[in-house]
Amino acid sequence: MKTVFLDNASTTKTAKVAIDAFVKYSTEEFYNPSAEYAQSVNVSKKIEEARDFILKRLGASSGTIVFTSGATESNNLAIFGSLREGETEYIFSSGEHSSIFNVAKTIENNGKKVHFVPLLENGEIDYSALGNLVNNKTRLVSLIYVSNETGVVNDIKKAVEIIKEKNKRTLVHVDGVQAFNKIPFSVDDLNIDFLSYSAHKFHGVKGTGGLYVRNINALKSLVFGGGQEFNKRSGTENVGGILSSVEVMKTIDVKKNFDIVKSLKKIAVDFFSNKENVKIVATEGSPYILSLAFYGVNGETLMRALEKFVIVGKGSACGSKTAGNRVLKAIGLDDNRIKSSIRLSFDYEQTEEEIRYACEKIYEVYCEIYNKVK
Repeated sequence: MKTVFLDNASTTKTAKVAIDAFVKYSTEEFYNPSAEYAQSVNVSKKIEEARDFILKRLGASSGTIVFTSGATESNNLAIFGSLREGETEYIFSSGEHSSIFNVAKTIENNGKKVHFVPLLENGEIDYSALGNLVNNKTRLVSLIYVSNETGVVNDIKKAVEIIKEKNKRTLVHVDGVQAFNKIPFSVDDLNIDFLSYSAHKFHGVKGTGGLYVRNINALKSLVFGGGQEFNKRSGTENVGGILSSVEVMKTIDVKKNFDIVKSLKKIAVDFFSNKENVKIVATEGSPYILSLAFYGVNGETLMRALEKFVIVGKGSACGSKTAGNRVLKAIGLDDNRIKSSIRLSFDYEQTEEEIRYACEKIYEVYCEIYNKVK
């Protein structure tokens, strides 16, 4: 069997419809949407149609989409763009992606009051602690929807209700990277102000993403130039990336894919749940992600040994250059468990046969290494 790719939380294979659309808008309808001739005006109209489509996809009755280069930029825009002078405070969970956690540390180092919400043992944010941190100075709360490390799904609606009860003016940003086009939700129902997404997480091209913004006036400009993207993110739009991402979204049936991936994850959970020396970090949550710890073997060693058979992750690809795993640490795993962890992340295009083969190979290779080092 060919190598099975189980690191879909880091990236996904670009869909043919995305490639075809990207080529079309790079070679045929390649015009700059800011120019004034008819061909450019037509491209500009298509970008606005894409904005409307994504808003509907998000379940938004109002607001807009600011197109960006991906979730890292969207996260930075939401947070830095929300900063205000004076005694404003900012809240983040301890389970955030590095593109938010490092921004939080930066604004803290620059003199802003920053709070970090602890995680419960099940991986969710501590909702009680969150409520205790919100006050009349809280400008922004940023929470991850689906943990890119464990797959745990935070109850964003519950969190927002807690936040707004304490301070209705507080803005709420959600990192929706592992949620958008994967799990059903509506930004109107969640009552949030911002949501970040990245197209390459759902078979779009890399370098394309966006930020849902309920009220554009809540954001300051960070990139100055020709005034594109509501003067919040100037620069010629990535037409091919934007329009190709919409073409992919049109092919995605969120509910159907959710059920497919749920059955794939169940195969893995059932397989590893009775295996000696294997700990499943979180069985609940998104079906797309499963974190496992293998006693006595370094996770990176296992990952390298598997490469010819199964490609797995060692947690967030954006954090792969740093030691340890602060998210797993935050939910109470000891250093040995953290070092022995790997992450499996599934895709709806995969088969049950592939997942069974992958699980068997992972455990087989683990046992080979364990028996050598014990």
